[in-house]
Amino acid sequence: MTSISLASIDLNLLVAFEAIFETGSVTAAAAQVHIGQPAMSAALGRLRSLFDDDLFIRIGRDMKPTAKALEIAPGITAALQQIRLTLQSSQQFDPAIAHQAFIIGCTDYASTVITPTLLQVCRQRAPGIDLRLISYEKSQISALLEQPTLAVILGSGFHDLPPHILQKPLMAERFVGICRRNHPAIRDGSLTLEQFVELPHALFTLRRDEVGVIDRALAKQTLRRRIVLTTPYWLTLPAIIANSDLVAAVPTRMAHQFTTQGFVDTFEIPLALDSWAISMVWSQLTDQAPNCIWLRQAIEEVCAGI
Repeated sequence: MTSISLASIDLNLLVAFEAIFETGSVTAAAAQVHIGQPAMSAALGRLRSLFDDDLFIRIGRDMKPTAKALEIAPGITAALQQIRLTLQSSQQFDPAIAHQAFIIGCTDYASTVITPTLLQVCRQRAPGIDLRLISYEKSQISALLEQPTLAVILGSGFHDLPPHILQKPLMAERFVGICRRNHPAIRDGSLTLEQFVELPHALFTLRRDEVGVIDRALAKQTLRRRIVLTTPYWLTLPAIIANSDLVAAVPTRMAHQFTTQGFVDTFEIPLALDSWAISMVWSQLTDQAPNCIWLRQAIEEVCAGI
C-alpha cells in the first residue's frame, strides 16, 4: 500500500469534508467553517482529486455521500476529534477532574512544612491529583528539570542556575533554637550568648562538616561551640533533643511543628543571624503548562499561609 505524505495535504480539507458530510450542503458547510461558498466548492474539488472519487453527489437539494465518503467518514471524524481534544487539553487544566501525579523535588524541610498543607489543598480541590516526592542533589537540578515529568523543586540556596531554570522565593525563614522540655539551662525561652556556647549542640549538615551558619557567626566573636552530633536528617532532631541536653538550630516553621507535636521547646538564639528564602525552581520546558501553573500557584498559596 502506497504511503501518503501528510506534508503534501492541507488538513483543512478534512475539516471541509466533515462539514459537508454533516450538513449535506456546500453552502451550509461554508457557513459552518466560516469561509465563502466558492472556497468550499474549491475544497470539495481538491478532495475529489485527493480521493479519486466524487465523494458527494447532488441529489435534489442535498449533497449525498458516495460509498467512498461513507467509508472514510468515521476515520476522518475520529482523527479530527482527537486533534481537537489534544489542542483543548493542552490549553486547559481542570484540577477538579484531573487525574495525574506530580513529581516534586523536596528537601526534608519542604516535605515536613509544605507538603501536608499542599496535600490538603489537593484533596479539597483536586482529588485526582497525587504527589510523588523525590530527593535531589543541587548539582543535579538542571538535569532533573530537563525531565518533563518533574514539575518543580523546593528548597533553598539555589545559585548559579542556567537561564532556562526559573526561580521564585516562597517565604522567608530564620533559625530558632530547640531544646528538651524543662531544660535546666534555659529559663523562659531565653539564654545569654555565653550560656548558649557552653551547651552541647547538634548540627544539621549535608556537607559532612562541622561548620554551620551559627559557627561562622560565633567565629566573628572569637567564640566556638561544641558540636556533639552532626546529622543530615532534620527529622532525627526532635527525638534526639527531647532525650538529651543537646540543643539545635532549626527553621522556625519546622520548630513549630516539633513543639506542636509535644517533643521540644523553643528559644531565641542570642546571635544576629540572617534570614533566608525558601524557593521553588522549575524549567521553562514546563513554565506554560496549565497543570504545572496550577501546581505552582497552589504551592505559593500554601506557603503564603504557613
